[in-house]
Amino acid sequence: MHTARIMPFLLFFLLVGTLPAGAAKEIERLEIGSPCPDFNLPGVDDKSHELSEFADARVLVVVFTCNHCPTAQAYEDRIIKLEADYRSQGVRLIAISPNDPLAVRLDELGYTDVGDTLDDMKYHAKRVGFRFPYLYDGETQRVSTAFGVLATPHVFIFDERRVLRYNGRIDDADIKPPASHDARNAIDELLAGKPVSVATTRVFGCSTKWAEKRASAKKSLAKWEAEAVSLKQIKAGPLKELIANSTENYRLINLWSVTCVPCIAEQPEFVTINRMYRKRHFELITILTDDVAREDVALKALQLNKVSCRNLVFSGGDRDELAEIVDSSWQGPLPYTVLIAPGGKIVKRWSDEIDPQDVKTTLANALGRTYASRK
Repeated sequence: MHTARIMPFLLFFLLVGTLPAGAAKEIERLEIGSPCPDFNLPGVDDKSHELSEFADARVLVVVFTCNHCPTAQAYEDRIIKLEADYRSQGVRLIAISPNDPLAVRLDELGYTDVGDTLDDMKYHAKRVGFRFPYLYDGETQRVSTAFGVLATPHVFIFDERRVLRYNGRIDDADIKPPASHDARNAIDELLAGKPVSVATTRVFGCSTKWAEKRASAKKSLAKWEAEAVSLKQIKAGPLKELIANSTENYRLINLWSVTCVPCIAEQPEFVTINRMYRKRHFELITILTDDVAREDVALKALQLNKVSCRNLVFSGGDRDELAEIVDSSWQGPLPYTVLIAPGGKIVKRWSDEIDPQDVKTTLANALGRTYASRK
């Protein structure tokens, strides 16, 4: 149906189910005056939704957005308000996530605590309060291709006959007060029976994560897996400076031992967290609480789990002294993890094994979820 808008040499590969290395689909935005592409997609409410459900809408607004993108997150409150403001006027709004979750690199998740899977969408939609359908197109991306989704967010507005009348951005500023309310203007004009005066605008945000980008995600993982892993000794003085944290970074410090099975079992979770946030004001630091005589054994465990962050072993005294330096509230059980803000204040403590989701949420909130916040 929509393959007429795909480059001919790629059509063959789509039909046989694969693409040549490095190839990418040529995506064209749905043209003004086009009928709304049909769809039948799963939603966060565990139901499937199709175009015919919205036949009674005076205006249909289709917003392509996603969980992870900082621009998309910056617009969530405005999307919620837009839907609420126009609901009583016969306007229906549908949100669709176009992204293939496997095409999103871990370091593209630095502004969020969730990915773009359907399960992640269910979790995210519930906590932010979406009252409209939020649909998943990440499996086949056929609907997103038919619409020609360029970025998240990207808005398509259809009249009562389901003819496209507006294609573009929500407004002209994601993190500042907008000057041009483009989507609202289009809706108002359609409700008034007028032609849309500005029918097409540029979009901005995170590029759509098409399945062809899976190769980039895999390549990044291979690169990270090859990073060197080391373990260095640290004495009391330098450790006190580290904990005082005169840097701009939030420091997530994990205390562990080679004799602690849960400590080693949770290391892959810390690796994922480090890969997500380390391009921002963030550092992961592990501190071995064992005697330096166990350095070799500890290093092998770190290497096995690819823990390529700053790994330390305390060589300045006994465990009591270590506890007094890192966190006097620590009673001794392992694993033990603390998040230290710039300036040395402990933001949060995790006794025993971490809840990875809780750590990610804490970090995303501390670092900020949009480009207006800490970089």
